[in-house]
Amino acid sequence: MKRLAIPLILSTALVLSSFAKDATTNDEVAARNTALGVAGAFGNDGFKLRDGNWAGTIAPGKPQVLQVNLYAGNQYWFTLGATPAGKKLLVTVYDEAGAPIEAESYQDASVAAAGFAPQASGSYYVKVEIVDGASTAFCLIYSYK
Repeated sequence: MKRLAIPLILSTALVLSSFAKDATTNDEVAARNTALGVAGAFGNDGFKLRDGNWAGTIAPGKPQVLQVNLYAGNQYWFTLGATPAGKKLLVTVYDEAGAPIEAESYQDASVAAAGFAPQASGSYYVKVEIVDGASTAFCLIYSYK
């Protein structure tokens, strides 16, 4: 995998911070429900949903990046839901240097997830993108244990 340039991450993370809000439109609520459908399965394995979510609009070729602080010793799943217009989605996690993190992945129509356990506490970046489909509302939630 390619290393993600930190300046790109930081500038995109600032853009995504403007989308850091609870789902409010009907499409964002539908995207959140899609994400929750998958994230709920992680609850069966002891994962707890983190309060809040990040919602907005995502377009092909214009991924969104979110900076998160994670802790060593915990496990995390990042789940992205979208409306049916987002046919195939991708969630990728990067460390603070912009190197991709090896993670478990899940992908289905209008939903994708990535799970991993960080070796070190610190800043990580979660990139969400449309691989196939049209612009759509999205919602990203994450679970931990």
